[in-house]
Amino acid sequence: MRVCRNIRILFNFDPPATDAEVRDASLQFVRKISGFRQPSKANERSFRAAVDEIAQVSTSLLRSLETNAQPRTREQEIAKAKAHSAERFRASVSA
Repeated sequence: MRVCRNIRILFNFDPPATDAEVRDASLQFVRKISGFRQPSKANERSFRAAVDEIAQVSTSLLRSLETNAQPRTREQEIAKAKAHSAERFRASVSA
């Protein structure tokens, strides 16, 4: 499954995802589905309400999920992302 590049997996991290990380992901989601990077004044209230609601639901979801898997570390995920990016860059250069 491919996720919007700016939305990161937030489940099963040690330490857990912060409120700011959840809010950032919620903002990216609302931007993606609305097509607005920055809403007009007329849409600002709806846009912000959507971000708040999605952040609230996402936090609830993350707290309710369970796993037996070892928690991820941010350092491991950053290393994986860099390796994936390097591979994609090599593939596009050689094509």
